[in-house]
Amino acid sequence: MGKKAVFYHAGCSVCVEAEQNVAKALDTGRYSVEIVHLGQQKARVKEAEAAGVKSVPALVLDGLPFHINFGAGLDALK
Repeated sequence: MGKKAVFYHAGCSVCVEAEQNVAKALDTGRYSVEIVHLGQQKARVKEAEAAGVKSVPALVLDGLPFHINFGAGLDALK
């Protein structure tokens, strides 16, 4: 199995579209992709913050956060 990628989102239409078009496009031979819905898994918001995520949807790849589009700031999910 490859490296881990984590896609954080809040379930909004921007996030769902990004999940379908970005997270699912990753090469599963290189990355194990975990999808985290922060609206349903609020306990993981601190984890996302620690990874450098400022807003969702965001993809953490090789330890670096990539903000795909602005759907919601993490403060709105607390």
